[in-house]
Amino acid sequence: MSFAGAALGLTLLSMAPDLDVVAFAFGIPYEAPFGHRGASHAIATALLLAGVFAALPRRAGVSRHVVLVLVFAVVVSHGLLDTLTDGGRGIALLWPLDNTRYFAPWRPIPVSPIGAGLLSTRGARVMLTELVVFAPAWLWALWPRDRSAKLMDDE
Repeated sequence: MSFAGAALGLTLLSMAPDLDVVAFAFGIPYEAPFGHRGASHAIATALLLAGVFAALPRRAGVSRHVVLVLVFAVVVSHGLLDTLTDGGRGIALLWPLDNTRYFAPWRPIPVSPIGAGLLSTRGARVMLTELVVFAPAWLWALWPRDRSAKLMDDE
């Protein structure tokens, strides 16, 4: 897989925890274990997904350990970053051990509206804020560098 393909795949995977918004369509309350920002945002879920992706057949040259660490970091970062938002009911980081919803003590990121609300003035402001906050990470990731070094296979 190319670097661009891997980056795109990991970017899409970073949004996977928010697939839990379908819970609203099934009448599952926000604060329920499988409600929005519940189990899908938990550290345990990030570990489970990382294990699944590391176990999948892969292209030569990418270590299972690298896949495990990258997928875990990408998925767990979603829940951790959501604890920095200024809205919602918190994140169930410790599910299934505890369904308590947590927020970080510092909450500088405005919460993103769900659904069509994202296309509102408030949604545009949130997206602009996120663009500014995450621009350094994007610049680092997209900065041209020598990509000839390969990750070693662990098999």
